[in-house]
Order: sequence, then C-alpha cells, then structure tokens
Amino acid sequence: MTSTIEEREVTLAAPAHDLAPRVTSRDPQAFEVPGGREELWRFTPLARLGGLHDGSAAAGPHGDLEWTWSTTGAVTVEGVDHADPRVGAWYTPSDRVSAQAFASASRATVITVAGEAQQASARVEFADQGGVARALFAHVVIEVGANAHATVILDHLSAAGAVAGNIEVHVGQGASLTLVSNQLWNDEVVHVAHQHAVLEADATLRSVVVTLGGSLVRHTASVEYRGRGGDAELVGVYFADAGQHLEHRLFVDHAVPDCRSDVIYKGALQGESAHTVWIGDVLIRAAATGTRTYELNRNLVLTEGARADSVPNLEIETGEIAGAGHASATGRFDDEQLFYLMSRGVPEAVARRLVVRGFFAEAINRIGVPDVVERLLAAVDAELGSVDPLYDFRDADGGTA
Repeated sequence: MTSTIEEREVTLAAPAHDLAPRVTSRDPQAFEVPGGREELWRFTPLARLGGLHDGSAAAGPHGDLEWTWSTTGAVTVEGVDHADPRVGAWYTPSDRVSAQAFASASRATVITVAGEAQQASARVEFADQGGVARALFAHVVIEVGANAHATVILDHLSAAGAVAGNIEVHVGQGASLTLVSNQLWNDEVVHVAHQHAVLEADATLRSVVVTLGGSLVRHTASVEYRGRGGDAELVGVYFADAGQHLEHRLFVDHAVPDCRSDVIYKGALQGESAHTVWIGDVLIRAAATGTRTYELNRNLVLTEGARADSVPNLEIETGEIAGAGHASATGRFDDEQLFYLMSRGVPEAVARRLVVRGFFAEAINRIGVPDVVERLLAAVDAELGSVDPLYDFRDADGGTA
C-alpha cells in the first residue's frame, strides 16, 4: 500500500454553514424529524439510530441507564429525580435526540465538587445491567465549585439497544476540571450523547473523549464561556473497525473576551465500511476580542474500504483576536515508516503498532490521567492484534513511543 496524504491547513477561513443560529428546546417536538439532508445530520446513518431521532424509540419500552460510582476527596455523587432544579440549569438541548433524552430520562446523576477542593475525583460507570435490547436514557450534571481542582471519569460500558444522554458541566470561577468520557460499548450498541460545558471566569476544562466501542456512536461536545480567562482543551481519540460509524461534533462558542480553546482529535480506521466523522465548529462572536483558538483533526486509514470525513469550520465576527486557525488531514498508513523499522529488525506486527502509537501520541500525551492512558493504549493494541511481549513501547522517560 502506498502512502498518500490529503491535508488542508486553513487560517481565518469562512465556515461551510452559519454557526450562530441554533434552535434550543427541551421539547423534542420543537425540532423537525431529521431526514438526512440537514447539515446537522447529513453524515449520520439515520436508519441505524434505533428510532432515537424520530421518537419511536421513546414510544417503546425504555428506561434509565444504570450506574455505579467511586470518589476521592470532596466529591458527592447522587441520583436525583429528573425534576431536580439542578437538571437543565446549564444546558438546553440543541437537537432532537438530545431533547428526546432530556424528556425521556426519569433520573439524573449529579456529581458535585466542593469549592476549594483539591485533588478531588469521581469515576462513574454506566451500563445496562439487565442486558435487554431497548431504548435507554441518561442525564449527568457535573458542578465544580470555585477554585476547585477535580478529575471526573465517565465509563460507558456494556449495554444493549440504543442509548441517548446529556452531560451538562459547570466549572466555577478559577476552577479546573479534567473530564474523561470513555465510549467502551459492546459492538451492537447505538449511543448518541451531547456534552455541554459552561466555563466561568478563569476556569479551565480539559475534556477527553475516547471512542472505541459501539456500532454507531455520535458524540457532540459544546463549550460556552461566561467570563474572561476561560480555557478549554478538547482532546479526542477514536478507533473504528469494520462497520462502525464513529461521529464526533464540536461547537466552541467564544462570546466573551480573552478566552482560549485548543482542540485535537485523532482517529484510526480499519476494515470494510469503517466510517469516522469529525465536525469542528468554532464561533468567535463580535464581543470576543482577544480570543485564541485552534483546532486540529488527523485521521489514519489503515485498510482499504474505510472512510474518514473531516470538516473544520471557523466563523469570526471580530478582527481583534489573538489568533485563530484550524487544520485537517487524512492519510493512509505510511509504508516508509514501516519499512524503516523492519529494516532495523523490528517485526512487522510490532512495527505497525509503533507507527499507530506514534500517530496517537500527540493526543494521548495530553490526557494527563495515567489510568486512562494505560487502558487506552491496551485497547489500541487489542484493536491491532496481540502484542509481542519482548517489546515495551515506552521510552526511558515513561512516555509513549
């Protein structure tokens, strides 16, 4: 297989569509049923959504996604009725599936980090314990108090049927949150999720999205700034196998001055009809002077029959910014790198893993949660096959090869 690269480097480019007008409502009926031609849905195979997009899933048997948790430090995790006033305090759905999840969930998981807390953490595992194929809904609220520093990990594990959920996040003034969302579903699961974060002044968010499992996963992440000095870093890693559709959409709304966003998503694909989609929308409004933003998406196609779509959009309404740009590239596996390693005695299977790990390294090294990194590297190795125990893919400093 020859090595080819198709790359686009764009700075201050006009978007493919207008980013500003967005309908928001908790009522699914406020949104038209998607037909597949809309900009928001044109890449999504609607027939595989299990009725999440047209209401038929909610009309049948459904329930709430079950969960278990563990915490350290000043963190509380509680299950509350969906009518709790904390639910929906920071987010209003912006598409029909998100609104359906909001209307259909009867319970919510609320994670609260006390103000001034240090080294606080929570891990929540979501799964359908019954294993019954049906529609499942979930809602998560994460509240981080002022000047707190916390890590929250959401593991989405075995389930059956179609799952839709919302995650709303509020990071208080001067606080920092590392939020990791792992999509580790069984192969037949359909999962549609929207994660919305609100950042107060001088708040910092590192959002990590890892998508490996599921038949169809569509994950949307949006960021809203409420005060100067907000800083959002959005990191994504995904690996699609034959028949999988993994779709990631981002919307970063810069509406206040002197905020920053940095996006890096990397994905690999292998197998017939493996399909990944990445849509990165960044809007810099007229009032958002001093903004600094950059988004990058890279895709590595490992076999014939796989397809990656990558669409970065940047809309700028003021010229008084610190910097803005985006880049997108899709390329095939580099045979020259493989030949270089094999010529130095590295077995072909091990050489392939080294090349793929090297591709992911820039994103993985930003995750900052050792347990998540270890699990991710093991999962990537599993996607590529068994690993030769004679090779340790770590350098002397503990970084990834």
